[in-house]
Parts: sequence; structure tokens; C-alpha cells
Amino acid sequence: MSGWLAIAGLGPGDSALVTPDVTAALAEATDVIGYIPYVARVTPRAGLTLHASDNRVELDRARHALDLAMAGHRVVVVSSGDPGVFAMAAAVFEAVEHGPPAWRELDIRVLPGITAMLAAAARAGAPLGHDFCAINLSDNLKPQALIDRRVRLAAEADFAIAFYNPRSMSRPDGLGRALEILRDVCADARPVLFARAVSTPEERLRIVPLPEARPEMADMRTVVIVGSSTTRTIVRSGAPILYTPRSAA
Repeated sequence: MSGWLAIAGLGPGDSALVTPDVTAALAEATDVIGYIPYVARVTPRAGLTLHASDNRVELDRARHALDLAMAGHRVVVVSSGDPGVFAMAAAVFEAVEHGPPAWRELDIRVLPGITAMLAAAARAGAPLGHDFCAINLSDNLKPQALIDRRVRLAAEADFAIAFYNPRSMSRPDGLGRALEILRDVCADARPVLFARAVSTPEERLRIVPLPEARPEMADMRTVVIVGSSTTRTIVRSGAPILYTPRSAA
């Protein structure tokens, strides 16, 4: 039996947002590997083994998946959102680069998904309609000084910015530091979108001007999108529409 490895994105939460390619791969899989809450989103069935692990063992998880594929298993490594955005695709390829040469010959596919910033942006309107960047505020894999520098440079370049992993119990200060840098660089009251658990029953969206944005408005299920200087809010009877025009002076 010829094994293969698919690195799949499960989207932001709603099963309707899982792509047909991912659904098909899961239907063929013998093994699913991933972080505990992501594996829990996969329906158990006969012939499928679920391998759930902690989020701090990404390279070990990748090596396990590659070993199983080498042994002839049909393996799906799952991430939430898109597997190539702060997720498992990079971890798998890092393992391949530094692992046995035979791993390079495996059938490895990346199956894209709808990542959190795109789901959040779509719910609010089109805040990423012009140039933007995404910054992971977790300092688990990079120094805080590098995060601070990137936030400052992105603000000085006037990008709209999507912040991933903004705040957790173990890292309560990351978003606060980022907001302080933004307020130091940006003199305006550009809108900030706090989008929590988009596409799930716990979904909650909140838009506030930058001077009023506070770290406690976010948790690890929140993606924070800070508009650029041109981002606009359309006020209406229902939820406001947030968008960034496609042109800039």
C-alpha cells in the first residue's frame, strides 16, 4: 500500500466552510494527527485512528505523520483555518528538510482552508481590501523584540494588520504591547475589529476606534484586525460595514 500525507485546513469552525478536498482526504484517511481541539472536530469512524497531541510538540507531530506515511498509512495532519498560515504545513516541511532523505519522496499535499483573518474580514465587510499583513503575537517561537519591531514597521507602512494569537493566560501582555506601539505610531482613530470564534455559535464581533481598544477584548479564539488610515466604517441600522478602499492616494 502506498502511503501519502495531506496537511489540511479545517477552516474557522463551521463544517460548511471545510473544503471538498479536505472532506475527501478525511474520508480516505487511515490516520488523523493534530492538536487536541482540532482532532476533536473530526468524526470518528471504523478504520480511522485519531492521534491528538499538545500544541507545543509540532515537530514531533510532523515526524510522527511522516513515519506513518512511510509505513503506507494515508495520513491527514489537521490545522484550524489554513494549514499554511501559522500552522502545521511549515512544521511538516521543516521536518522533511532535516529528516531522512526518503521523506522527500513522499506524496505530500497541502489542502488549503479558510483562515481566521479571512473569515473575520468577510463577516465585517472587507477590511483587508487593500495592502495588509498578518502578525502572530505569540512569542513561543520568536523573541518579543522581533514582534515589537514588526508591529512598528507595519504601522509605519500603514498596512491593515491581522493579529493572530493575540492574548492567552500565559501571555496576557502581547496585545497590549502591540496596541501601545500602534497608538504611538498612528495618531488617528482607525477602527479595530475584534472577531471571536467566527462561524461558530460563540461568534462575536466588536469594532472600536484604536484609542478605545483594550487587550481584554480578545482571547485566543479572537483574531484582531486593525485598519489602515484609509479603512472606513459604514454606519447603518444593522451591524456596521468595515472596509478598506482598493485605492490609496
